[in-house]
Amino acid sequence: MSIMSNHVYEPLEMTRSPPTSSDHAVEVTLQKASETVENIEWFQVTETRGHTEGGKIVHWQVTLKAGFRVED
Repeated sequence: MSIMSNHVYEPLEMTRSPPTSSDHAVEVTLQKASETVENIEWFQVTETRGHTEGGKIVHWQVTLKAGFRVED
């Protein structure tokens, strides 16, 4: 069991619209953000939407907040 530490976090808000799934959108968004932002340690999905045509999902839109730890 991990214990939450006494760090300061800076929040980011990101949105992605893939044709695959909401889970994939979260994974790819966090991977992409990690290429330029270090120390991302948490995320929260704040909104999930989608677009349909003919009763089928054609794409998802996922908005998430992520927090990166500010160096001491």
